[in-house]
Amino acid sequence: MNQLQLFLPCAAGVEGLLADEVHGITGLAGNDLLTGRGGVLLRSSWRDALRLNLHSRLAQRVLVQLSHTPYRSENDLYEAASAVAWEIWFTTRQTFKIEVTAQHSPLKSLNFAALKVKDAVADRFRHKGGERPNVETRWPDIRIHVHLTTDEATLYIDTSGEPLFKRGWREDKGDAPLKETLAAAMIAASGWQQQCADGVPLYDPCCGSGTIAIEAAQIACNIAPGSLRRFAFEKMLPFQGHVWSALKADAQAAQHAPTAPVFGSDVAHRMVDFAQRNAQRAGVGEAVQLRGGDALQRMPPCDTPGVMLLNPPYGERIEAAGVAGAQSQGRFGARESAQTEDGGEFFSQLATHWKKNYPGWTAWLLTPDLKLPSKMRLKESRRVPMWNGPIECRLFRFDMIRGSARDKPVAANTGH
Repeated sequence: MNQLQLFLPCAAGVEGLLADEVHGITGLAGNDLLTGRGGVLLRSSWRDALRLNLHSRLAQRVLVQLSHTPYRSENDLYEAASAVAWEIWFTTRQTFKIEVTAQHSPLKSLNFAALKVKDAVADRFRHKGGERPNVETRWPDIRIHVHLTTDEATLYIDTSGEPLFKRGWREDKGDAPLKETLAAAMIAASGWQQQCADGVPLYDPCCGSGTIAIEAAQIACNIAPGSLRRFAFEKMLPFQGHVWSALKADAQAAQHAPTAPVFGSDVAHRMVDFAQRNAQRAGVGEAVQLRGGDALQRMPPCDTPGVMLLNPPYGERIEAAGVAGAQSQGRFGARESAQTEDGGEFFSQLATHWKKNYPGWTAWLLTPDLKLPSKMRLKESRRVPMWNGPIECRLFRFDMIRGSARDKPVAANTGH
């Protein structure tokens, strides 16, 4: 178990950030750590697989690659799965499930492909010991992932179980919560993770149920993101309880008081209540300061300039309100009732408020609207491509200088 091939999938655009994170957790580099499309591939140990589950904020799962073969038909998949020594990973007492993803596969039915792999796994167990494990589609002990390209099939066993964005602390949420892994990617792309050690504050003025602020506060306290949850590897044969206990104890011992202040606010007081309860469960109830308030009126939460990081709701994520509601009432902080499809007026007012009251701050804003800088009448200093699920977004950076950039009257239709 000391020479495993691991694959850590992540959101598109996050691969380089994930590679840096994996290097920080494991020390791996060079040919042992390769950045691919949609994830990171590494040669590492079973112990590192456990550590990555515990400490990675950006990976969606930690998968062990067990087979990589050419294929042309479902029978080839059966043969490939039959050749894997599943019995060294789990027993007939565990339930399992096959999940298939494909890019340009010639097979007509991915469900039939999954069925053939399931049969191969069950038949191998039956041939080895006379019994076969049961399939469980909702809450399986073991997940086996099959990825098909035009002519190659890769089989993985999933050490994570539930996807890693499920940290274990989010019970209260609005209609369109940001995934914890994407919030962490925004923080990583902004560079605040490094600034945090110097005490640079972070503020989310549209915090919703608190995802960005809570992720940031956990980083400031060095709390491992996986410390509150269970993992599939705990039911696998290579699992050793004392090794896992030691890894968790090391993580616990490394926690400390926050190195930087973290703030969040939202126009909807209901969401602030959600965020406070989530923060308590995440172990950062004292490390993050949350308040109600309109983003167009909130003054800086501290005297020292810092980093603003926000993901205002937008139409593809929230279908609850029409454009009229968004233009007047929502102010885009109330995630359960706002969208920013036509939020030009709001964003220009927000930019004016920031330039007047937030000199020296850096603002990072995630949006699918490529015209946002013109709506804000600001010139971005950086734009980072990022995907929120199927939605292509940009993380724009704006540097706030009092009365800066294009702070001049513009035609009413600018940016449209």
